[in-house]
Amino acid sequence: MEYIKQSFNFKIEEPTVLSLGKFDGLHRGHELLMRYMAEKKTALDGLKAVVFTFDVPPQGKLHKTRPQVLTTNAEKVKLFEGVGVDYLIECPFTEEIRCMEPEDFIRKTVKSLNVKYLVVGKDFHFGHNRRGDYQMLQSFAGFYGYEVRVVDKMQKDGRDISSTFVREEISRGNIELANELLGYEFFVEGRILHGKHMGNAVLGIPTINLLPPEEKLLPPLGVYVTVTECQGSSYGGITNVGRKPTIGGNFPIGVETHLFDVSKDLYGEEAKVRFLSHVRPEQKFRSLDSLISQMKQDIQYGRAYYENTRRLR
Repeated sequence: MEYIKQSFNFKIEEPTVLSLGKFDGLHRGHELLMRYMAEKKTALDGLKAVVFTFDVPPQGKLHKTRPQVLTTNAEKVKLFEGVGVDYLIECPFTEEIRCMEPEDFIRKTVKSLNVKYLVVGKDFHFGHNRRGDYQMLQSFAGFYGYEVRVVDKMQKDGRDISSTFVREEISRGNIELANELLGYEFFVEGRILHGKHMGNAVLGIPTINLLPPEEKLLPPLGVYVTVTECQGSSYGGITNVGRKPTIGGNFPIGVETHLFDVSKDLYGEEAKVRFLSHVRPEQKFRSLDSLISQMKQDIQYGRAYYENTRRLR
């Protein structure tokens, strides 16, 4: 997959099928978009699948906020690589883009990307003040020489599956439901850092530490059953998302994981921590002995949950 981080200063020579959107988290609501693109690629030899998105959430840029995202840009690249996209375009959300009239956006996009087919959801909007929509795309299709496929939203319990829906469930700690909406387990990626070594030295329970990117949405502070991917292997474990209130100090919010039956040195390695289930909220204990006792209970529970999950797969 080719990863393009530009505005309209690029050109794709091959004919393309294009999907546009924010794509925060490649969730089940996007499945039909990706499926249609894959079908077109199979049916028409030489057609390339292109996804067009922005480098930051447009609403955050407009309101001068820093919204937390389901997937960082780096994580998004890996997800799209896994679904057969040929080009991922991460367009800077500049003032020029913000003020661009919808028809100008259509014309520039179709010309630059050699678009023959467009696939969008019914809630897709674009252009100045979000005046462009799927109906406008349809109205200009004949003039600019492309076809439009408009995809209905996939639903769960009568509600459209969307990034907002997924974010709400993660923020409530409803990890199982969030994973069902995503179609994969919510995850945090990063490099394993040297911490204070308190897990092993002080508590006798070794842990690995990740410091997630500032923009990454995290579930509520607490303990979770997780699976960690590192060096090509997967390890069950228990993860604390939080600030270590019992130990004290001004710790940033981190992702600290105890891996079941793993003693190898993983410092400096890249890891992905996949969340399976919420166990309990983070809390401050009266003593380190109380914390250690609770951690052992968490590990026992986590082992049983992880083993049961593996049997069901």
